[in-house]
Amino acid sequence: MPTARTLKRPELIADNPDEHLAAFARDVAAGLTAHPKCLSCCYFYDHQGSLLFEEICQLEEYYLTRAEREILLARAAEIAALFPGEIALVELGSGSATKTRILIEAFLRQRGALRYVPVDISRTMLEESTLALRDEYPELEIVAVAAEYTQGLRHLAAESARPKLVLWLGSNIGNFDRPEAARFLRQVRETMAPCDRLLVGVDLRKEAVVLERAYDDARGVTAQFNLNLLARINREMGGHFDLAMFRHRALYDEEMGRVEMYLDSLVDQQVRIDRLGLEVSFAAGEPIHTENSYKYSGEEIQALARSAGVRIERQWFDGARRFSVNLLAPE
Repeated sequence: MPTARTLKRPELIADNPDEHLAAFARDVAAGLTAHPKCLSCCYFYDHQGSLLFEEICQLEEYYLTRAEREILLARAAEIAALFPGEIALVELGSGSATKTRILIEAFLRQRGALRYVPVDISRTMLEESTLALRDEYPELEIVAVAAEYTQGLRHLAAESARPKLVLWLGSNIGNFDRPEAARFLRQVRETMAPCDRLLVGVDLRKEAVVLERAYDDARGVTAQFNLNLLARINREMGGHFDLAMFRHRALYDEEMGRVEMYLDSLVDQQVRIDRLGLEVSFAAGEPIHTENSYKYSGEEIQALARSAGVRIERQWFDGARRFSVNLLAPE
């Protein structure tokens, strides 16, 4: 009869939720009084938004998750073998950590133990995913950090007792414009020792029809995900958005190399947000910009690495060359 194991509860480090709500309020007020109007995509990921994004990752049109998973399945053992001793696996924007399990299992097979430090803005998603990981992998040491990227970097810098592999998967880098992406990668690089590495998923430029379908699926899940940003304002700030009076729109700007997402007002309307003491006027057809998702050519990935002070040590593609995973080393 097997011996029962005592499972250690994951450690959770969280920023003050009142500070996060205050930042959300400031950004909503600033974004909805700007011209043109905008809302930050970092606020997509409350609990409901995180669940919707997990559903998006299963959609036929959303090739990104499948392509990245294909690469990780093929290369996880090779990646794990690059780190012969103890290691900390640090993940920015961990979500449900579904793909990360591929790497976790590869490290555990080769080493038997691993420290995992997921960083995610959604505390509830982080709690759920880390408890699931604890149950699946009792030998995994977990220190979870509920924070935005910038705050998460402070904790990343503290992970200096052993070599670390920093994961930034899912083409989350695409939510930064190109100069911002280089600046953020440089910030990550500044937390890294010479033996550390950064593994980044980067979506590649491709036909507009493929990209627009990926961000505007036939079932309307991405539309729900986008509209949930207004629903979140209703829930947390006493907003009075009628979601039926807005529509989701996604388009690919080929020159800029980015998919743009908007919420368009269908009618002339005024929307009050009680806790902000704000009434926002919309003209029919007026958009709220909610997200950019930048796509890269091979040359653009090389230029990004140079700008960030890192070099591409290894680079892998899925079979259809839709997506890339890049292992970056400090220069």
